This record gives sequence, structure tokens and C-alpha cells, in this order.
Amino acid sequence: MTSATDPSTALTPFPDHTQLPESDGTFVKNWQEHPQSILLTDSITPVLKQLHPEGEYCIGQDLGIYWRLTEPPERGAEAPDWFYVGNVPPLLDGQARRSYVLWREFIAPLIALEFVSGDGSEERDKTPWKGKFWIYEQVIHPAFYGIYEVKKASLEMYELIGGQYQLLTVNERGHYPITRLGVELGILQGVYQNAELPWLRWWDLEGNLLLTGEERAEQESQRAEQESQRAEQERQRADRLTAQLRSLGVEPEA
Repeated sequence: MTSATDPSTALTPFPDHTQLPESDGTFVKNWQEHPQSILLTDSITPVLKQLHPEGEYCIGQDLGIYWRLTEPPERGAEAPDWFYVGNVPPLLDGQARRSYVLWREFIAPLIALEFVSGDGSEERDKTPWKGKFWIYEQVIHPAFYGIYEVKKASLEMYELIGGQYQLLTVNERGHYPITRLGVELGILQGVYQNAELPWLRWWDLEGNLLLTGEERAEQESQRAEQESQRAEQERQRADRLTAQLRSLGVEPEA
């Protein structure tokens, strides 16, 4: 007997993630989108592995979230530039997700982020059934919705409270706490993939920057170099002491 609450066995005519288009065929409008998404994913992965030791989570990068069945199908989807969903299997029937289908998954993203490529009106559009803001707020229901404008180096964060998005204020560090993830989200001017820009970055709740894999490797390399330099300084100091003792006719103990 199948469970009525099991989406994988529900007897419905609706398509799943393998049967829906992955893209609407348009070019990426903001060249920063892909490196920004990679930066967010890379730096938060250690946190997510701690939260989900069995890997039960999904990150979408420009991946369609299907919320209703339309013709063509793409009209029934929104594709956040970056989103995270916890407590879902990393694979569906052994396959990586090609889209995130709400009528199959039922779990809303915890956070969805849009990277503005125009004037931001599309990301703030509250037109019922059409506007991106309205669809996130009223249908997809990510607990946090962020609008990032690289040209203005600005980030707006909203939290879903009582069925409506409330604009959040930053903390004393200028970050937005996402306490359920144990992180803060903010902007840091810096160089990534050979571009100096204001980048979206994660911090822990104590204000420590979450590093990328490359940054962690560089930090470890610097630490090893410092240890090597300290060891060399100690060796040189010991050699000088030995030479001084011998000049006084004292043979140092081995």
C-alpha cells in the first residue's frame, strides 16, 4: 500500500523534474551571477555538511522552481540565482535535480536570492500571479528572500512573517543573521575570480568570515609557512647559543 503523503508515489498526471525544461533558453543577464553563486555555495558547504551529515539538502543555482503547471512549462517556474532547501535528498531516484518541483517536493526553500541585472523592478514586482516578489511571498514561500544589487553594493533581505515578507534591518556588523543556518549574510568588497567587486559573503554568528576552499587552503599554507619560519628561527637561535657556549669553553649537552 502506498502512502498518500509520499510525493514519489502520488498518482497524478503532473511531470517531475526530469520532464520539465531546465532553462528558458535565454542568456545569463548578469555575468557575475555564476561566480557569485559558486562563491556562496563553496563557502557555506562546510556549514551545511555539519547541519546535514547525511547530505540531506539541495542548493539551486539558477535552477527552476516549478510552482504550477502551464504551457509553456517555463511560465510556471521561477529560477532564483541561488537557493537552499534543507531536509531533502540530494538525488531523486538516483538523479541530480534538473529542477525543483514543488508539487513533488513540498518543502519550501529556506532562502532564495536574486541578483539584480536591471533596475530591480522585476525582483520587487508584487503583481499577483506574475510578479516575482508576489510569487515568492504567496506561493513558493522561502523563509528569507534577498535582492542583491551589485551596482549599488546593496542587499535587501525579507523574512516571511505571518504570510508576508517583512523587510529586515542589518545587525551591528551590517549583516543579516540567518539563525536557522547559524550564519550571517552581507557584502564584502574583495577580489574573487580575478574581479574586484562587492561580493555577497557568509559569516558565522560571531562575525567570522566563512572562507572558500581556496581561501582555506591559502590560510593553511600561510600557517604552515609561519610555523616553518618559527622553527627556523628557533634553530638559528639554538645554533647561536651553542656557538656562544663553545666560545666560552663549554660544550653543550647533546
